Amino acid sequence: MLDFPAVPVAPDADYAVVRKAVEFISTRWRDQPSIDAIADHVGLSSSHFQHVFKRWAGLTPKAFLQAITIERARELLRDSASVLDAAYDVGLSGPSRLHDLFVSHEALTPGDYRRDDLALAYGFHPSPFGEAIVVATARGLAGLGFVDDDDRAAALADMQRRWPRARFVEDKTATAPLAARAFDPALWRPDAPLRIVMIGTDFEVRVWETLLAVPMGRATTYSDIARRLGKPNAARAVGAAVGRNPISFVVPCHRVLGRSGALTGYHWGLARKQAIIGWEAGRAQAG
Repeated sequence: MLDFPAVPVAPDADYAVVRKAVEFISTRWRDQPSIDAIADHVGLSSSHFQHVFKRWAGLTPKAFLQAITIERARELLRDSASVLDAAYDVGLSGPSRLHDLFVSHEALTPGDYRRDDLALAYGFHPSPFGEAIVVATARGLAGLGFVDDDDRAAALADMQRRWPRARFVEDKTATAPLAARAFDPALWRPDAPLRIVMIGTDFEVRVWETLLAVPMGRATTYSDIARRLGKPNAARAVGAAVGRNPISFVVPCHRVLGRSGALTGYHWGLARKQAIIGWEAGRAQAG
């Protein structure tokens, strides 16, 4: 087993504050709410709120607000089709730089496992976006989702629905290194790629592989993915496959936007999608 340090993330309280702020900002962004108004909403002084927010996001609240507006989303979508084409031109195999997490992957159809033989380890770990559930096979990361309202049972049930005949065994020791590799940018290294296992239909896997080609700081659309797959009329099917992506954040379905730049729905909540996009903007700016 890989021996990586525990992921150094901000306290869970930071994301709780940020999420509340994001929900407030996202419903009032056209009014450009003041820092005082946002701070008052989350129950902190303006100075304390700005400190907590900057510590988590790497951006000021004002810069974060700019990062999640439609105007910024449209910039992320600039030439999204050609970005995918370029990614495929350099190849998506082995330990290549698939995207900023340095991911290597293998694809397995449900039939590749006899479902009764599929054993999955799971564990709960802190992340920059609230507590995460991490699911793994012996071959690598197979699932990543999030816990809402401290309801671990609901997060586990969500994963169990994806593989209903699999045997789930809690094993935090097995999943901790994968959580560290996923969430700590210091461990995003090409010499030690995060190994993931995609378990789905052929079409789903092809969609998820395409998502891996979308770099941080860019975005794509359902229709561009469909075109990339040679199925230009399959945008709706692509949307369904994106929604079934079991490896949130690592396979970046949050980088799929509406053609207009709208931050469309996200399985783990629109506020979390906005938070991830803003957090990535901070990492990209720092880089």
